[in-house]
Amino acid sequence: MEFNLGLLVPFIVTQVILMTIALFDLFKNNPNKDSKWVWVFTIVVINIVGPVLYFIIGRRNN
Repeated sequence: MEFNLGLLVPFIVTQVILMTIALFDLFKNNPNKDSKWVWVFTIVVINIVGPVLYFIIGRRNN
């Protein structure tokens, strides 16, 4: 079974970009320190879906 890394690279790049933007936004604009670490965990651990959840749910709570 041969693995094509070229198919995986766009997903990795998308994940890193989304994660970086979400974390930057979280630390810049989220005044609620209680939920901040929960969002950090969600953004970092849940691939691609975590940053999207932050932008849909987390920013709305601010």
